[in-house]
Order: sequence, then C-alpha cells, then structure tokens
Amino acid sequence: MTACAIEPAASESEAPRAGCAITADGAYAARLALDGDCWFPERWTLDGPEPYAVPLPGNQPEEPGTEVQPMSDGRVLIRRPTDGRHVFTLLYPTGPGTGELLIGAVECPEPGSRLRLLPPAPCGRKAYALAVGRHTSTVWLVAGGAFGPEHVAEIPGRCSGGVWLDRTGRMLVLDREVGGRTKAVVVDLERAGEVSPLLQIAADSDDRLLLADPDSGLLLIGSDAPEPGQRPRLGWGVLGSTLPVRFPECLRVPDCTVTPFAIQPGQVLMPESCGVALRVHGPLGSWLGVWRPAERQMRHLPAPEGWLAGAGLWTREGELQLPYATGEVPCGVDRLAPMTPAGEGEDASGDPVRDGAASSAAGAPGAEEPADTDPPEPVAARPVPLQQAPLGRLVTK
Repeated sequence: MTACAIEPAASESEAPRAGCAITADGAYAARLALDGDCWFPERWTLDGPEPYAVPLPGNQPEEPGTEVQPMSDGRVLIRRPTDGRHVFTLLYPTGPGTGELLIGAVECPEPGSRLRLLPPAPCGRKAYALAVGRHTSTVWLVAGGAFGPEHVAEIPGRCSGGVWLDRTGRMLVLDREVGGRTKAVVVDLERAGEVSPLLQIAADSDDRLLLADPDSGLLLIGSDAPEPGQRPRLGWGVLGSTLPVRFPECLRVPDCTVTPFAIQPGQVLMPESCGVALRVHGPLGSWLGVWRPAERQMRHLPAPEGWLAGAGLWTREGELQLPYATGEVPCGVDRLAPMTPAGEGEDASGDPVRDGAASSAAGAPGAEEPADTDPPEPVAARPVPLQQAPLGRLVTK
C-alpha cells in the first residue's frame, strides 16, 4: 500500500513523455506529441474560447531525453541533450514552419550527472533547470536571462523535486539528499541560492514537498515519518501553522500510487477549503481523485479518455481543467464545473458536472471512500510544526 509517488528525475535514456507542462497562468501548455514513431513539440493555447494545438516540428524527430516547457509569450522552450551537453532553444510558429532561437547550452561532463527542467516558473518569462552531480546540485536560469544560460545557485547534496513557494519565482523548494536522508529545503534565488530548511518531520524520516499553493499556504507532503522504513505517505500542512503535518487515511488507496498535481488557488487564509486534484494509478489504470483537507474523504472520478495523466490546473473560480488528446479530439480540455464541498455542485450521481468531452468510466472505483479519522501522531517522532522553519516569516510577509 502506498500513499504517494515521488517522481524520479528523468534519465537521458528515457523516451520522451506523453505528459504536458502548463504555464502558471494556464494560458499555454506544451508537450511532445507522437506522429507514427516520431516525436515532435506541440504548443496548446488554452485561454481562448476553444483550445487548439500548433505543431512545432524541427528538422528531425526529437531524441530520447528531450523536454519542452511553455513560456507566457507563446514560445516553447526545448531542451535537447547531446554528448554531455544540453542545448536550449525557443520554438515559435512561422507560418508553415518552425522558428528556432538558440539560447545556449549547459555542459554536464561529470559521469552520472543529469539535468532536467524545473516546473514552469510563476512569472512565465523565465525557465530554470536543475543539474545534479555526485555531491552537488546546480540551479540554472536557462531562459529569460540576459546572456543565455546563467548559473544561479549551487546546493550541497543531490536534489530532486522542484516546487515554487511564491508567485514571483524567488523561493524554490528542492528535496535534498544528504547523509542518506532527504529533506525539503528552500533555495532563495535572489540571495545567491541561500538554503533554508523547510521540513523536519522526524530526524530519521524522508520528507519531500510535492505541491504548494502560495495563496493559502497549503502544502502537500510525502513522508515516511508515520511508518518508518515503509513507503511514503501523503500528508498536508500549512506554511506558518502551529499544527503538525497530518496524514489522512483517505489518501491511502490499496495497491495504488496517489500523486497530487493541482491545488485550487485564491483561497487566501482558507487552506482547508482548497481543492486538491490527484492522480490515482493502479492495476486498473489511472483516474482522478478530488480532495479537500476539510472533507476527510477523497472523491474518485473517471478521468477523460486520452487524459495527459497528471496534468491539469484549477482556476480561481474553482473549475478543474484536464487536458486530453484522442484520435477524434487531438487537443481538448475536460472542464469540471466548480467543485464545492461534497454534496454541492454535483449531479444526481454525486459527480461534479462536466463541461467538455464525455469521460471514460474505466479505471475509477465504484465505491465511495468512507469518511476517515486521521491516524494518531507517532509517539517517537512527533512532526515538527512548519512555522519552525526559518523561511516561514519570509514567505508569509
């Protein structure tokens, strides 16, 4: 039984992924699409009356390890690994062809080192990458700088993850492994990469930050603190709160991984009212989970056919948008009407009203999760309240 999945960093031997990245404002998305056996970049425009896709193929198919990320001006950043170097280029449509603006390259000559793009920056004008070596990790500004890729910060230890804590793109949370333990730390990109601890649930636990909402301070956390030595569990806390991290039983699904991918923004001072969207993946496939900290239960919903699994966003109005692609609809967004606490805004079946393509019912469990009570706190390893992290005062100003 597992309660959360910690996504490993992509290796250079992996094939391009069929998921997509979405700008923080929800205006654009980018993915690698498949044409036969060939991968090519594709930009989606999401903020118009209807979503539409623009293919951005290069002179040849993309190689394994390629990543794409949308920018707020409609261009698409692409990272192409080649012979220990990572070349960054901005793509844009030029009539029938694809324009390419070369930004520069980052070298990773150290054996075993890897580099990947970090999640889209909140401002949408910059893009960052994380290079991980044997003993240190480096944050690079790879788009939006003045003179090509710029070295921003060097952090002792091997880092993974990547979550933004604010809306300016200053506070970046990384999961740093030191001495065999992984703890979430904050890197201040405006102070030469100054590092501050964020999570210290127990001295011998692995504590990762999976998702954060700057408006409410809600944090989704993966940790093995409740069950040392076991698979991580999914918990939640609030930045600056005096309460410890909680690990709801309803977020555990037997034989499945549960991964949060979107939090409803705009819920200032109301973290327990924030909607959280989760991908549930198991032997029957993938489906959608919707949960709020105040509800103490998770609603299981079928995902739309062709869902780009793990991709989606909440609007401030409470609408959940899930991008999907099928043979009939190559660029679509399934829209779930604003989802209020359980029982409100639902149809006769108890599911949120959808505005978009019909969803496939395969994969979603039919039984509703019963209400649960939070498990008792561990006696030997009481979680440390989040407000004890030095960063709390800076972020909540």
